[in-house]
Amino acid sequence: MYTLIDFADPYGAQGLHAQFSHPLHLLVANKLSEVLPLLQAVSDYAAQGLWCVGFVRYEAAPAFDSACQVHPPTDGLPLAWFGVYQQALPPGPPATEPLPPLAWQQGQTREAFDTSIHTIHQAIRSGDVYQVNYTSALHASLPPETQEAAMRAWFDALRRAQPGGYAAHIDTDQEIILSVSPELFFDWRGDQLLMRPMKGTARRGKNAQDDAARADALRASPKEQAENVMIVDLVRNDISRIALPHSVKVPRLFQLQGLPTVWQMTSDVKAQTRPGTSLVDVFKALFPCGSITGAPKLQAMRLIRALEPQARGLYCGAIGVVRPGGHATFNVAIRTISAHKGIAQCGIGSGITADASAHGEWDEWRAKRGFLERTSQEFELLETLALDQGQYRHLDLHLQRMQRAAQHFAYDCNAIAVKAALAQLAARYPEGLHRIRLRSNAQGHVNAQAFALQEVTQSVQLRLAKSPMEEAHSEFVRFKTTRRAHYDAFTPTDPVDFDTLLFNADGQLTECTRGNIALLIDGQWLTPPADCGLLAGVGRSVALKEGWLQEAVIRVHQDLPRAQALRFINSLRGCLPAHLASH
Repeated sequence: MYTLIDFADPYGAQGLHAQFSHPLHLLVANKLSEVLPLLQAVSDYAAQGLWCVGFVRYEAAPAFDSACQVHPPTDGLPLAWFGVYQQALPPGPPATEPLPPLAWQQGQTREAFDTSIHTIHQAIRSGDVYQVNYTSALHASLPPETQEAAMRAWFDALRRAQPGGYAAHIDTDQEIILSVSPELFFDWRGDQLLMRPMKGTARRGKNAQDDAARADALRASPKEQAENVMIVDLVRNDISRIALPHSVKVPRLFQLQGLPTVWQMTSDVKAQTRPGTSLVDVFKALFPCGSITGAPKLQAMRLIRALEPQARGLYCGAIGVVRPGGHATFNVAIRTISAHKGIAQCGIGSGITADASAHGEWDEWRAKRGFLERTSQEFELLETLALDQGQYRHLDLHLQRMQRAAQHFAYDCNAIAVKAALAQLAARYPEGLHRIRLRSNAQGHVNAQAFALQEVTQSVQLRLAKSPMEEAHSEFVRFKTTRRAHYDAFTPTDPVDFDTLLFNADGQLTECTRGNIALLIDGQWLTPPADCGLLAGVGRSVALKEGWLQEAVIRVHQDLPRAQALRFINSLRGCLPAHLASH
C-alpha cells in the first residue's frame, strides 16, 4: 500500500509533495449509502490532526444527488477510498525499474465516434443540452505480477510527460491509480473555496511562432470561449449552493495553461462558504465537476449514460488530500490511469457543443492522448551525424537540435558527456566516413556508436507511400528520438527503394523516413514547411540558409506530377539526386 501526492498550490505558493504509508485507518465505501458517512469520517479525522488521502469515483455521484444517472460501478472496486495517516513523509527516490511498454487500444472506432457526436448534436438542437462531455476508455494489458513495479516506473514517466498539476499515485493493494491531472476540482481552505474548471483545448505549435499563434487563436476562439463560459456558469450555480450570498466571483476568465502537448483554457470561480459547511456539503454541491459532464449537468449525465458503454470509474471522479485541520484539495481525475487485475484503463474525452465537428474533436482526443504516447515505451533523444576523416559534419547544429528536444521532453541532456563521447569516437576513427548514432536518455546518460558508411554516388529511388502518415503532426516527428514506429511502418520492402516519400492526411508531402525531400518545380527547388508535419533536418536547414532551397506546401496530386527533379536531403548523406518509382 503506497500513496504519493504531488499537488501544485493553486495560488502559486509551494505545493504538496509527500509520501504516505502505513495508514492508521482505511475508509472504504462499496455502496452508495456508505459514501457520505465516509466523507464525514474524513472530516472528523482531519479535525483530529490527521491526513486523509483518497478518491471518489464518478459512479459515486448518485450518493450526492439521486437524480444523477451513471453506469453500475465496476465489480469489486469501491466507490470511494481514503487512507488516514499520522504524517506526511518526504517522497522516496524515483523508480529504478525499467518502463514496461503498454499497447493502448482505442475504446471505439471512428465510425462509432461520429455517430455519437451526431446524437449529441441532435440533443443540442432539440434543446435538451448545451454541451456534453463525451469520453471513451483506452485499455492495455499489464501482467499482474509486474503491476506494482511497472506502475511506479510509469508514474515517474507520466510526470515527466505532463509535469505540474495535481498528480497522485495511489496503490490500494487492490488497484493502482496514476493521475497527472492538470485540472483543479476545488481547493477549500477555511471558508475560501476555489474551483478552476478547464474547458477549451488546442494542440501545441510546431515552433515558437506557431505555438504563440495557436495560443492566441484558442484565447480568441468564440467556440472555445462559449464552451468555457457554459461550464463556468454551471460551476457558479453549483458553488452558490454552499456560498454566502453575493460572494461568488469569477476573478479570472479564459486563462491559458500550457501543457506539453496541448494548450488548455481555464477560468477561476471563487466563493466564501457559509458557516457550518462540511466536506459532505461541498461534494453534494459540486460533484461531479461540471467540466466533465456538460450542461445542464443532470441532462448531460443522462446522455452520457446512454452513449458511453461502460462505467467511467475513477476517470472524471476526484482524487485529493484533506490536511490536518480540514484544508482540502481535489483534482478532476483526468489524464488518469487505473490498473486492476492486469488491465490498465485511461479515459479520453472532450466537451461537445453545437459547433463542434467530429473531425475536430477526434483530433483533440489524439492531442490529449499525447501524454500517454510519451510514456507508452521508453525512448531516447537521437542524433545521426556524419564523421568524415575525423571531423563531424554540422556538429553545432546537431547539438542544438538535441538540446531543443531535451528541453521539450524535460530530459536531462548532459552537454559535457555528449561532447566527451563524440570526442572519443573522433579520436578512434580519424579516417574514413562513419555514421555516428548519438543517444541520450531521460537521466542524461549518453551512448555514441560508429558505423562505417558507404557513399552513395547515384540517383536513389523513392517510393510514394500508399497511405498518409497519421502521426505527421506528432511531437515524435518534430523531434528526433528512438521512438520510430511511425516511420518504421513505411520502411521500404523492395530493396531497390532507398526510402519512402510520405504525405499527411491533407494530401501534402512531408518528408522521407530518413531525410527531407526537395523538388524542382517551375525552376525553383522547394521543400515542405515544418507545419506540414516533418522533422526539420539539419541538412535541410543548411540548404535553406544557403538560399537554394525554399519552403512551400507541395500537394501529392497537384504538385508532385509537375516536379522536374527530386533530391533526398539529410546531414548524413548530403544532397542526393532522387527519382520516384514509376509503379
